[in-house]
Amino acid sequence: MSDIIRLLPDSIANQIAAGEVIQRPSSVVKELVENSVDAGAKTISVIIRDAGKTLIRVLDDGVGMSDTDARMAFERHATSKIKDAADLFNLHSFGFRGEALASIVAIAQVDLRTRKEGQELGIHIEYAGSKLLASESVACPVGCDFQVKNLFFNVPARRKFLKSNDTEFRNILNEFERVVLIHPEIEFHLIHNDIELYTYREAVLKKRIEDVFGKNLSQSLLSLDIDTSLVNVKGFVSTPGFAKKRGYQQYFFVNGRFMKHPYFHKAVLSAFDKIIEPDEMPSYFISLNVDPQTIDVNIHPTKTEIKFENEKAIWQILNSLVRETLCKSSSIPNLDFNQDDAIDIPVYTGKPVSVQPPHVQVNPNYNPFNTADKRSYERETVDWEKLYTPASAGKKNVLPPEDDVLLSSGGEIRVPEQLSLSPEFSPGSTSYFQFRGRYIVSSLSSGLVLIDQHRAHMRILYDGYVANIINKKKVSERLLFPETIEVSSEEALVISSIPEEIEYAGFDLCFLGNNTYSINALPSGIEPSSAAALLKSMLHNAIEVGCEVQDEIVDAIAMSLAKAAAIPYNKILSGEEMDYIVASLFASSSPNYTPDGKNVLITISDQELRNRFK
Repeated sequence: MSDIIRLLPDSIANQIAAGEVIQRPSSVVKELVENSVDAGAKTISVIIRDAGKTLIRVLDDGVGMSDTDARMAFERHATSKIKDAADLFNLHSFGFRGEALASIVAIAQVDLRTRKEGQELGIHIEYAGSKLLASESVACPVGCDFQVKNLFFNVPARRKFLKSNDTEFRNILNEFERVVLIHPEIEFHLIHNDIELYTYREAVLKKRIEDVFGKNLSQSLLSLDIDTSLVNVKGFVSTPGFAKKRGYQQYFFVNGRFMKHPYFHKAVLSAFDKIIEPDEMPSYFISLNVDPQTIDVNIHPTKTEIKFENEKAIWQILNSLVRETLCKSSSIPNLDFNQDDAIDIPVYTGKPVSVQPPHVQVNPNYNPFNTADKRSYERETVDWEKLYTPASAGKKNVLPPEDDVLLSSGGEIRVPEQLSLSPEFSPGSTSYFQFRGRYIVSSLSSGLVLIDQHRAHMRILYDGYVANIINKKKVSERLLFPETIEVSSEEALVISSIPEEIEYAGFDLCFLGNNTYSINALPSGIEPSSAAALLKSMLHNAIEVGCEVQDEIVDAIAMSLAKAAAIPYNKILSGEEMDYIVASLFASSSPNYTPDGKNVLITISDQELRNRFK
């Protein structure tokens, strides 16, 4: 039997190694920007074309490289931060000009121009697929200018599986923001397709958070600061009032490096236990500084997962710090013994003190059998019948955006065969009633049906919104006083990538600059007070499903609108409103389930009812 183990050529080995570090264009941006930070740059510019597939260019004004360093940086296992094995556990930087560069040149065309201060000329080096094409002296500014072109040009299978430009650029933006947040002392620029999208000037951390995520988040942040023998913790955590179900920002950094740490995440969440709703999350930006010898950053190729030697102790420190910060900010109610109306507790002197019993006033002349006296003690009579009168006046209209989209082509209501209505159950009749402000109960030819009013209306509205977006029918209500909303960089990117879907959903947005929009019109049936929250919810749903999938985008937008506009529980419905909901529900192609798969109605057959009475 012949041998089956063989050594791979360097060209193939480099491409396999590149796949562990360079997964997509955002991986290149992360590595090059971190190298610029380690080079001591004060200004870093990132220039992107076609979401990084065509060009990724990173310029910095750092210390630059000598001719020898520039050539060595592209060799495999070349680095500036490790001299021996012990240095693996004593890392103080990302690794200046090395390590990842060999992986990048293996799957892209790379052009480098760099000059060290004090040298008259710099060096120009050009690679393509690990092959050196040029190396010459050139005139260039101090610092480095990396250009990575045609990523995965020699690995078409990898390039084929890259996502759409919108998705890949969002990944680049995420990596860019992670570095931007932890280095507020550096000025950053991000340019995409020759348009400068973001400029972050040198600032303190809180101002940098405001620049990236807006003033609303910045104004809700509480400062964290503690220095112990194990860890130094600095950063910010949001107040409980700013907790969100989605759209929260959560960042951990250790020694200037972004990390994901579920164990420390639980330490922060447990400090908010019983303060916020179970399905809500706080935002936080927490930087940990520890002895590099007590952590291992090499347990994951992208170094986003880090192993700590003193995890349990740091967990306790972090949890206690967040709790103490919340208490000091009065986010948690506490006893205040300095109030003016506090109870005056006398000081114990050791001497007996006479205590007077409380005095109770009693009318000795009151006679319960005297009708004249009794009338003065009678309670005011209440007209209980008024409580059962349907309060339909002034209630929110439950009609969908377009009536006609909920009917069949012939204009008649379609009723599924398995839910055939009894003769007395027909549109316009009132042979059903509302139970506990939640269910609509009616008879069927074969028994009873209970309809969840909120879910039924959600189903109706969802169908209407989907039809409007697909058929490009905009049904909006103009706002007398437009609402202003400030969004994050990622949310602004989503708005620019799906403008038609947002418009035909019923929104009229006007860009005001600096990630701020004016909401001039809302979808029909939406309360103006919920405009900003609804738009945010739509954007986050779109981010979760990915903007490149058209059907899922429409579904996410329609679902957000339907949930917001559907009639709430405990609302008393008039007969006409129940008529409309039942008729429109059975006109739907899927009356049994909500868009997210929950039951809308249940049926109880005549046989089940008879069995109950046996």
